[in-house]
Amino acid sequence: MYGPPVDLSFKDISTTRGATLEVPRSGWRPSRTDSKGKYLSRSLRLSNNSISDLAGLEYICDHFLAEPSRVGWLDLSFNQITSIDPVVCELRELRVLYLHGNGIWELSEVDKLRELQCLHTITLHGNTIESHKHYRKHVIFTLPHLKTMDFSAVTHGERVLADVFHQCSIRGKATKKTPQ
Repeated sequence: MYGPPVDLSFKDISTTRGATLEVPRSGWRPSRTDSKGKYLSRSLRLSNNSISDLAGLEYICDHFLAEPSRVGWLDLSFNQITSIDPVVCELRELRVLYLHGNGIWELSEVDKLRELQCLHTITLHGNTIESHKHYRKHVIFTLPHLKTMDFSAVTHGERVLADVFHQCSIRGKATKKTPQ
């Protein structure tokens, strides 16, 4: 059994390496550690800090977690992240990813998460990409295993519409490239 999240939220952390100097917040449930003092948790909370770059995330996971490769829930909400670093995609068992309240502005950043086959929940609201006309359709199509997006269930109808939209956009691009 795994314990509660390792909570490094509200710590005024600006770099991922700086997080290793912090002591996790204690919650309602006591945290358990292994013989090396690493937490028996699959969840990491880094929300409400000033992190802009995720390079080095693997150091945080390795420093605090007994099984760093088994992270299943990662909360990076309310930071200053503008792009999704490939290090996130190394977390192959990631199921829940909170990125809301950041500065992600390119919709193509979501495409980087495509290889996370276990990812079923994501939050991206409060980022500039949310204002893109086809934001939700793009995310749902790109991440086919999603069950929940922005704290709202992904319906079968939305998935069908996202697939149709994607097919239409491919045809539209092909038509524009063909000389007439």
